Amino acid sequence: MKINVGSKNQVKVNAVIDTLKRYSNLFKNPIVEGVDVNVPEFEHPKNIKEVVESAIERAKNAFKNCDYSFGLEGGLIEVPSTESGYMEINACAIFNGLKTYIGLSPAFEWPIKVTKLILANKADASLAFKQLGLTNSNKLGAQKGGIIGVLTENRMTREDQIKYSIIMALIYLEKPVLR
Repeated sequence: MKINVGSKNQVKVNAVIDTLKRYSNLFKNPIVEGVDVNVPEFEHPKNIKEVVESAIERAKNAFKNCDYSFGLEGGLIEVPSTESGYMEINACAIFNGLKTYIGLSPAFEWPIKVTKLILANKADASLAFKQLGLTNSNKLGAQKGGIIGVLTENRMTREDQIKYSIIMALIYLEKPVLR
């Protein structure tokens, strides 16, 4: 069974590989490959609609010569009563050529200055963290643990967060009777 991931980011690809091991009933001997998809660089989704639509776009753009494609995207969503008014969430879209299955991850709050830079379109998260002197890395999402790993002392990593979004997206795929 061939699975494409709409990203060459190894953290995303590994999250899919590791999660699918739990679903051997659905995915027999999966061959998982990251593929380049056309997505804008340094644009950070700023609401739930943008996060989910970007994940769907990644999944659909990756659907070539495969059984399923996975689109994974992170972005901000408005959350009342938080310090900044926003939290970061990950979305997973799984596409089989006909239907799309959506799942979301747990959310967390960025440092307020990071959120402000993202909302002002002055930076994506990695660039914002670098501009504020919080990292030397150009792409935090591609490094082990990601930003959530830094913020939680690796109690949760970016790969973990992505895995939760995948598991949530697989509910209707595994149990179509629920639809």
